[in-house]
Amino acid sequence: MSENAPIATDAPFARFQEWYAEAKAAELNDPDAVALATVDSDGLPDVRMVLVKAADPRGFVFYTNSESAKGTELAAQPKAALCFHWKSLRRQVRVRGPVTQVSVEEADAYFATRAKGSQIGAWASAQSRPLEGRFALEKEVARYTAKYALGEVPRPSYWNGYRLAPLSIEFWRDQKFRLHERLVYTREAPDAPWRQDYLYP
Repeated sequence: MSENAPIATDAPFARFQEWYAEAKAAELNDPDAVALATVDSDGLPDVRMVLVKAADPRGFVFYTNSESAKGTELAAQPKAALCFHWKSLRRQVRVRGPVTQVSVEEADAYFATRAKGSQIGAWASAQSRPLEGRFALEKEVARYTAKYALGEVPRPSYWNGYRLAPLSIEFWRDQKFRLHERLVYTREAPDAPWRQDYLYP
C-alpha cells in the first residue's frame, strides 16, 4: 500500500521525535542507544551499539574515534544503517543512508558537554586497537588526567561526530499474530522528497 500525496520534508523526523519522546519515558536505560552497522574492507558487515546525540531533518548524529574500526570503515565506505529497538514499547526504527562528518564547531561543542572523565577517556583510548592489558589503559588515563588536571580538556583531532542523512526510515510496531505494522519513508537523495509506503510484515 502506498500514499502518493506530497509528504512534508520533516514528516518522518516528526514521527521519530514522537516515538523517541515515548521511548525516553518508557525505557529504563539509554533510549538513545542504537545498533550501528558498517562494512569492512572485505564487505563483511560490522555492527555495534552507539548513542545518537542529535536527530533532526539533517540526520542522526553519533560520535566516535575516527581511528576506530567504525571510523576507518566509514572513511572507506561512508554509508551506514541504524536500528533503534525500544523493547518496552515493542517498536523499532530502522535508518539507512550516507554518512558525513559533522563540522569542527559542532564536534567541539558536543565534546565540551561531556563529563571530564569521558573527555580524558577519548585521549587515553586507542579505540579498537590491541591492548596489552588493563594496566596499560589505566596508565594512559592517569597520564592524561595529570596533563589536563587544570582547565578545559581539548577535543582530540581524531574524535569526531558523524551524521547519517537517511534515504530510508522505517517505523516498525508490534502487532498480534506477527502481523506487524511497517511504515517506511524513502527518498532518492538527502534533498529529495519523501515517498511513504506500508510494507507487508
